[in-house]
Amino acid sequence: MSTTQRQIVWNVGFSFLIAIIVGVVFFFVFPIGWSELWDRHFMDIPIVIFVPAFSIAVGILLGGASGLFWRKQFLAIEHSLHQLEEGRQMEEKGKPAITEMQSIAERIEKIGKQMTEQAKLSQRLATEKVEDQEARIQEIIEQERNRLARELHDSVSQQLFAASMMMSAINETKPLSETDREAKQLKLVEEMIHQSQLEMRALLLHLRPVALKNKTLKEGIEELLIELSQKVTMDINWKVEAFPLDKGVEDHLFRILQESVSNTLRHSKANKLEVLMIKRDDLVILRIVDDGIGFEVNEMKAGSYGMQNMHERAVEVGGTLKVISVKNKGTRLEVKVPVMINGGGVND
Repeated sequence: MSTTQRQIVWNVGFSFLIAIIVGVVFFFVFPIGWSELWDRHFMDIPIVIFVPAFSIAVGILLGGASGLFWRKQFLAIEHSLHQLEEGRQMEEKGKPAITEMQSIAERIEKIGKQMTEQAKLSQRLATEKVEDQEARIQEIIEQERNRLARELHDSVSQQLFAASMMMSAINETKPLSETDREAKQLKLVEEMIHQSQLEMRALLLHLRPVALKNKTLKEGIEELLIELSQKVTMDINWKVEAFPLDKGVEDHLFRILQESVSNTLRHSKANKLEVLMIKRDDLVILRIVDDGIGFEVNEMKAGSYGMQNMHERAVEVGGTLKVISVKNKGTRLEVKVPVMINGGGVND
């Protein structure tokens, strides 16, 4: 039975009971016969019928009104509890008119605030846990990358170097009487070994990148290029200016340089590499130029993960990346980033 129905039944019963009590008292005070009750009319209805019918009608009206009132109060409480069940924020509504209902509403609101604070705390702890796990995983990955880089450098890289030296010696001491075909094949093998060395150095560059920790961008770039110039026959020149930058911008520019240098080692067949990093008119300009075989820029943009990665890094720091490449002439990559300090304005 619903609240409205229950209130109607209670009010009808209460009104009918009051009518009976009043009738009994009236009979004792003014004794009259039952026949007179049938003879007396009100609105053409015998009194004996009108009084009970009127009592029932009044009870129905009062019961319906009170039932709707209480139903509204209970629905408000139910709505608040449903919000708590769903984990939603409590809606600001007017306080109930009844003191007891006000107390219940205040307690529900208090519980809702406590649950909200618990949810925020749980989410913060979950976020911190995930960040801690990611940091540990990243540390493990970094250690494994360094271990793999050391093993490749100490084994495969050294073997490739030894093979390259042996092939160079064979080609230099090869008697001239040998057929040109065999000499060309040996020369091709030497070039393949040399290219494998470049591929290996590019791989090691990715596996064990120079870290910028406790270093400026200028120091990191110079350390990378000095180490590279000692390991490859390529002519490497650079001009790097020193100026303050946000750590995030420094890291992105450094990774773009690494990716570009790796692509040069692996694909360009270049003899010369130039790196320029300067600041002009509140813009950082990073330019990498080689004299290699070049490539089709549109094709590389569509299918190269390295090019896409460099472009995304430039965009993430509010910069632009432009690549110009000419077949058998070389490639120029240029990044321009506006100089900002902590995202708060231009660094003057």
